[in-house]
Amino acid sequence: MKRIVKTIIIILIYKLSFSQNIYFPPLTGNSWDTLSPSSLNWCPDSVSSLVDYVGANNSKAFLVLKNGKIVLEEYYGTFERDSFWYWASAGKSLTAFLVGLAQEEGLLNIDSASSLYQGEGWTSCTPDQESAITVKNQLCMTTGLDTDIPDLDCTQPQCLTYLAEPGTRWYYHNAPYTKLDAVIAGATGQTLNQFYISRLRSQIGMNGSFFPIGDNNVNISTARSFARFGLLVINRGIWASDTIMHDSNYFDAMVNTSQDLNLAYGYLWWLNGKESFRYPETEIVFPGYLLPDAPADLIAAVGKNSQLLLIVPSQNLIVVRMGDEPPGINGLVPTAMGNEIMKRIDRLDCLTTGLPAEIESTGTKNLVMGLSKHTNYKPNDAISSDAVIHTLEGRQFYVNFNSAHCFSQLERGMYFLTYEVKKGRKTIRILVE
Repeated sequence: MKRIVKTIIIILIYKLSFSQNIYFPPLTGNSWDTLSPSSLNWCPDSVSSLVDYVGANNSKAFLVLKNGKIVLEEYYGTFERDSFWYWASAGKSLTAFLVGLAQEEGLLNIDSASSLYQGEGWTSCTPDQESAITVKNQLCMTTGLDTDIPDLDCTQPQCLTYLAEPGTRWYYHNAPYTKLDAVIAGATGQTLNQFYISRLRSQIGMNGSFFPIGDNNVNISTARSFARFGLLVINRGIWASDTIMHDSNYFDAMVNTSQDLNLAYGYLWWLNGKESFRYPETEIVFPGYLLPDAPADLIAAVGKNSQLLLIVPSQNLIVVRMGDEPPGINGLVPTAMGNEIMKRIDRLDCLTTGLPAEIESTGTKNLVMGLSKHTNYKPNDAISSDAVIHTLEGRQFYVNFNSAHCFSQLERGMYFLTYEVKKGRKTIRILVE
């Protein structure tokens, strides 16, 4: 059964609440408008806890943008605003955008054979097998090339051998992705960096470039440059009044499920809010959301050692984290830190509904009695003591059944209570009279 995180009403409330115009910083210089956490009603103690958590986990840079403006910008150790760091596999999402630009210009077609652009013999497959691998297969991680090899980064033909028909197998195979760089170069007549700089970097004020590291081409830039790319994506390929990507069909396909083998994968983008997901280097399908504590519409560029670009369109929220490997969190696409960051951001909001301070409670009985007689809450449904209340204005605050707010003092009106049940989350309407 598909898990419901928020009701349609609450999703609409979020979209209305965060439908303000997005701010775009100047293309040059260091000027960038800011918002204070207090203007968003974020509690100082919770903000400090979030910043300390990120810093304590080997981070170098941490940015949070709301409506395009910087709310939090933290650098740790000797790292500074102008320091450069690698994107790792988060750069895959940047490459997907560049492929879309090349297609928009009529320079390639993602449904065509990859060998049409990078030349024949890029694999050790037969000519027929190789010609069946499309650019789209590379974008979706469905080339069918063998992954039972010592080095998944190896881009030499002898490392790229046939295993299955393209489109029938999903596997996070780095080498076929890297060969998209040759596709872009062959299709455009420019190097990857030349195309990146002329078609994207200059238009949105990014910096940095792709650098060869072993068989990989890795984008290295500042955290603000990473955030600029997120700002472009959250505005669907438009930077201020300049449309960078006109092809809305490609954009939509890029940030939505691209095949039925891993629902949480688009064109080199990771997607939340799907019924299931798969991690790299495994063929196990896990039920539930990729980031269980994050909004359903979150999309993510994720790289080794938790290089993170987290984008939540419904909240006009962008999060950037750069740094070394967090303790106990590893893997090619580590999402645990991103999930924890989003969980903490979701709980930054201070109380604004006129509720009194927390009081001690003996449990769910006091909570239910305090809500009013007019509620369809069933305490036996809950499997967790945590719940969240949403107001019609879009505000939210957390409660705990074992240490709850005095709900009897809620003002009259309608609220929404979301709490954990055995098959996900349940949202009910609460009418206080």
